[in-house]
Amino acid sequence: MVNQNKRGSRRAAAARGQGAMPPSRKPKGHRGGGSRGRRLIKRVMMGGVALVLLGLLALGIAVGFAAQSLPSYYQLQATQTGQTIVVRARDGTEIVELGPSFGEWLDYAEIPQEMKDAMVAVEDRRYFSHFGIDPIRLTGAVVESFTGDKRIGGTSTISQQLARNLFLNSNRSLDRKLREAVLALALEWKFSKEQILELYLNKVYFGGGAYGIDSASRNFFSHPATELSIAEAAIIAGLVKAPSRYSPTADVDAAVGRARVVLQLMREQGYITPQQASVDVDAVRLKPRGVENSVRYFTDYVLPQLDLLLPETFEPIEVWTTLDVKLQEAATAAVIANTPTGAQGALVSLDRDGAILAMVGGTDYVATNYNRATNAQRQPGSAWKLFVYLAALEAGYTPDDRVVDTPTEIDGWSPRNSNGKFVGEIDVRTAFAYSINTVAAQLGQDVGFGTVASMARRFGISSPISTFPSMVLGTSEVRLIDMARAFAAVSAKGTSVEPYGITRVVTASGDEIYRYNRPRTSQLVPGYVAAGITDLLQTAVATGTGQAAQIGRPVAGKTGTTSSNKDGWFVGFSSGVTTGVWMGRDDARAVGGLAGGRAPARAFSDYMRVAVKDRPIEQFDTEVQLPGWMLEPDDEYLFGDPGEYYYIDEQGNLIEPNRGEGGGPFGVDGEQVPGRPQNPAPAGEAGQAASDAFLEQATGQELPPGPPMPRTIQPAQTARQRAEQR
Repeated sequence: MVNQNKRGSRRAAAARGQGAMPPSRKPKGHRGGGSRGRRLIKRVMMGGVALVLLGLLALGIAVGFAAQSLPSYYQLQATQTGQTIVVRARDGTEIVELGPSFGEWLDYAEIPQEMKDAMVAVEDRRYFSHFGIDPIRLTGAVVESFTGDKRIGGTSTISQQLARNLFLNSNRSLDRKLREAVLALALEWKFSKEQILELYLNKVYFGGGAYGIDSASRNFFSHPATELSIAEAAIIAGLVKAPSRYSPTADVDAAVGRARVVLQLMREQGYITPQQASVDVDAVRLKPRGVENSVRYFTDYVLPQLDLLLPETFEPIEVWTTLDVKLQEAATAAVIANTPTGAQGALVSLDRDGAILAMVGGTDYVATNYNRATNAQRQPGSAWKLFVYLAALEAGYTPDDRVVDTPTEIDGWSPRNSNGKFVGEIDVRTAFAYSINTVAAQLGQDVGFGTVASMARRFGISSPISTFPSMVLGTSEVRLIDMARAFAAVSAKGTSVEPYGITRVVTASGDEIYRYNRPRTSQLVPGYVAAGITDLLQTAVATGTGQAAQIGRPVAGKTGTTSSNKDGWFVGFSSGVTTGVWMGRDDARAVGGLAGGRAPARAFSDYMRVAVKDRPIEQFDTEVQLPGWMLEPDDEYLFGDPGEYYYIDEQGNLIEPNRGEGGGPFGVDGEQVPGRPQNPAPAGEAGQAASDAFLEQATGQELPPGPPMPRTIQPAQTARQRAEQR
């Protein structure tokens, strides 16, 4: 009965509460919820601990392997960051040191305490208490990266920096930072704090090519690091953050400001007293810097040649060169003093064997390191007439032959003289001395423009050469060093000259790994041609356009001026020294008053007075002794000039009549040569192998007239005619 009443009352309650549960019961889903959350947190924590332990285990294994694979302390001490190249002048004077510079290795006890304190204070204040990574510094950097705009940076300890310098690059990637940390821990595992700091101070880069505190001290203060003062140590310690920005040779104010920061940090950390921190950094005396200016044009030119001259080596080397320091200074002064305002100047000077005595590629290497002596290609103007007259002399003309300065037209081109006048009949010597354009054009047409181009090639001109008629006036662009080489060959009596700048290379261990061997020379032109052109060049300086180049002893040379005064040249030689000078603007705009016989000739004179003052005076050989076939009317003469019939050259090539090296009616670059036959003999038929004069003499009758060949030169009496009169 009671049970029935209870069931009935529960049903009534259920009906009234629409299924509500008794207040003493909790929902089934809520049962044990708190304990489940606690279990989840506990599992996460346990998993995190496990991951940390696994990470530490993996880190320990990685550090252990890294420590095992690290080189020994003595191996690390012996390694260098890169190759050092010391460049020496011909007398052994050091002119420049390139690449990393290493001073004396200082043991930990030899390093001044001020230097060690300064470096720790500014780079790693907890160096002696951490294990390779600074957790406090790292945590602060991470927090700052989340709360501010800065990324994680500046967290590297001295151990990390050493690891990066020895084994890694400077990329700011996460992978590199992780490897840096592992290697830092490995260094701390394997070496003591003193050894790591010793390695660091002897290997860290301080700018200016200086690695290690001793190299930096010698480079900036002219004394070893064992003598560093507190102020000097502060300057050096401040360089590590940004060597180029805080270098005292680049920005003294920035270096001094950074040094004051270092001193303040040293005072705050108790390394120095307030009185020591107030030292006058401005009073530090820096090493006087020599003018490393124009000599760099020379080193930039010769050092790349080492890749071809040397076997592969990473050992420090000394490169002995041909450069003469005094002449380099004289050349620089001559160019700077005479180059017109707003223009550039260049100079190359060669000894009689091709050794480069001086090279100036511009007025200021710091402002522009473009080497105009070796790289720039500019029109040489009348200096190019050297090759025109060489070709004419080789063809049989002499300095005394008569020519006519008269209006001339060649295939629609009419050259004019600079003064606009014509002087009539003169000799070849005078035409060259006064640089008469019409005569040069006539000579070029007479010998063949391709022949002139071939002569230039023979004497070392490597740039493209046009064979249009105007080429005789120097419209083809050339390099200054090539022009100097050509004139040097004339000075050597027609013998080839090869410019060179390196004489030998020696390693740090004393092994000679390269020595210059002079290449075989060749006779470019016969001796009588070299004597004849020297006669002309000497007259050009004595009485012609190059009088400003006189130096009180025999000088031979030639001026060159291009249209609108865009380029001015003088190239010449005396007492075995050949020098070329060029002046002009890099943008090829006109330079008011610029002419080869003015500023370039004066620069040549200023330099050459110094270059030859200790050399004996040499008289030029200008006696033209023509070969027998030009002088004697014998059978050889009756058969004509050897250039007038087929013959085999030194390379075994069949050379056609009057074509020489030009190659048929086309020049060396494939352009049509005016004045040459345009219709060669039909296939299978040989061309005319003897001259018309020979055929007329041999047959006793006049040949029928052929197509006219233009020739405006009218020698009053050639060498052959004089021979016939004997």
